[in-house]
Amino acid sequence: MIRKPYPQYKPSCIEWLGDVPEHWEVKRTRFMLSMNPTKQEIAHLPAETEVSFLPMEAVGDDGNLNLETSRPISEVSSGYTYFAEDDVTFAKITPCFENGKGAIMRNLCNRYGFGTTELTVLRTDSKVSKEYLYYLTISREFRKNGAAWMYGAGGQKRVPDDFVKEFRFSWPPLSEQEVIAAFLDNETQRIDTLVAKKKRLVELLKEKRTALISHAVTKGLKPSAKMKPSGVDWLGNVPEHWKVISIKRVVAIPVTDGPHETPEILDDGIPFISAEAIRDNHIDFERKRGFISLEDHQRYSQKYKPKRDDVYMIKSGATTGNLAIVETDDEFNIWSPLAVIRANRTITFPRYILYAMNSKEFQTSVQLFWSYGTQQNIGMNVIENLPLPVPPLPEQEAIADFLDRETGKIDALINKVETAIEKLAEYRTAIISAAVTGKIDVREVVA
Repeated sequence: MIRKPYPQYKPSCIEWLGDVPEHWEVKRTRFMLSMNPTKQEIAHLPAETEVSFLPMEAVGDDGNLNLETSRPISEVSSGYTYFAEDDVTFAKITPCFENGKGAIMRNLCNRYGFGTTELTVLRTDSKVSKEYLYYLTISREFRKNGAAWMYGAGGQKRVPDDFVKEFRFSWPPLSEQEVIAAFLDNETQRIDTLVAKKKRLVELLKEKRTALISHAVTKGLKPSAKMKPSGVDWLGNVPEHWKVISIKRVVAIPVTDGPHETPEILDDGIPFISAEAIRDNHIDFERKRGFISLEDHQRYSQKYKPKRDDVYMIKSGATTGNLAIVETDDEFNIWSPLAVIRANRTITFPRYILYAMNSKEFQTSVQLFWSYGTQQNIGMNVIENLPLPVPPLPEQEAIADFLDRETGKIDALINKVETAIEKLAEYRTAIISAAVTGKIDVREVVA
């Protein structure tokens, strides 16, 4: 739907903002609200009073809060950020700031809370609607300008309080702020509902994909095939002419991994790959850890040198069990979180191994045998002893070809739905920015 502009505009004298509705006032934020209220406001409360406690992971990038945790004031009054009911907060540290983490603090335990020190707290008065302020803080313009003010190094950059205080913006009257916020509530809820439905569709398609793979690599392609017990509880029955063999008996080299040292990461050189680059059975070289020197590459290659059709499995961290296959002859190297499975081509077909290890049954075995320390982990000696159902080579290739075709169809549907989700997210961002900056007039829409 095409939204109308305001009848009349005036120059804002702010380069990035341009013209604004004629009756809006250009002011610095410090004249419109207060920041970071003092916890002295609750000094009168007993120390045992329960209040909400919000670490960073409890603050969503969609305005939602996880309010399951509360703590007595005595435990959180030192070393945490204080806020109260109806305060507006945003995460000031990268990448949480860019991702739009923030919320209106609502339904707090006893109306008060403490949380991560990486939150900036804003408090409105009679001049500003808290709902409008929230939408302003998640707008593209606010985030882009805030990012330019960030200080610090690497992944620890933060938006300073002075950015908020000095942020010049064009403010509509309070009544109009409330109308804009109501419009955005309706519009974002509609978009979010559509996104939720499409995300559920993606989940269902992925479940279908996994089920298709699991059936093909455990039951084969012939419905009439006679079955036999595999001898493995989680695997169940397999075709009578198949074998069930441990990984160490189907590989060309012993299961290995990358170097157990942290190399110097350079701006140029040989691409260096770790767990974050393993996505959807592929290596995403855009997500490489960085580059290493030719000397380090040659030294690491004495232990293992990547080769086309090698299969990598993440063996530590939150994504343990995720897989990828090497699809390039270009030079690169890998780090220790990746285990290498190189198929013995007289016994196994590389793409069949990839599919077999992607099956629900195999992934269940990974979860059964991984251990926990600071994070989940599975050792290479465990990996090499995990069993795989192994049909004859021609049948492995036929299964891999079948799954290439059928999963390709599903992946195309998933990509189409995910593209639609991205476009909805872009529209959501655009409509928020257009409304809070006065590029569209929504007064009649809400009325």
